[in-house]
Amino acid sequence: MSSHFFAYISRMRFIARWALMRNTAPENVQEHSHQVAVLAHALAVIRNEKFGGHVDAGAVAAAGLYHDASEILTGDLPTPIKYDNPAIQSAYKNVETVATDKLLAMLPPELKSAYAPILHETDGEIRTLVKAADKLSAYIKCVEEVKAGNNEFRRAADQTLLALNAFALPEVDYFLDTFLPSFSLTLDELQ
Repeated sequence: MSSHFFAYISRMRFIARWALMRNTAPENVQEHSHQVAVLAHALAVIRNEKFGGHVDAGAVAAAGLYHDASEILTGDLPTPIKYDNPAIQSAYKNVETVATDKLLAMLPPELKSAYAPILHETDGEIRTLVKAADKLSAYIKCVEEVKAGNNEFRRAADQTLLALNAFALPEVDYFLDTFLPSFSLTLDELQ
């Protein structure tokens, strides 16, 4: 029996993000998912090493890799539409659940139980870190676009920073203070 799961996962690279915004550097869901996994892993490590946490950083990274997998089937609904009102948000959550279940159904039975908690983000602590990393990735995109002279991302940067601060997570604050300033520098300034 052939499984289409990983063939679908590889199509993340065809799903464009930030569809309503003019981009100086286009971004796709696969690139974004990799960055979210890296950032989520970093937040987990920071939580564990700096703030006494005990979260599995590897599980957090895996959840970050797959956090937008449903968008392979749904596409990326722009944030201003997705969160415009509770009815749209709830309906889209249901669509994401159906898409995730469809992806899980593509796996051989012996693998489903390993992927289900990753694709559905069932652990609350992991889900929170991945959501924070997702916002952090969006904020970094905004910072980089503004740095490139694209003022279209200025308001999105302000709104995303407010959303990041609303998490009230010390590991997010630590990342913002310690690592974020470097994203505003040029390559020569990073040397």
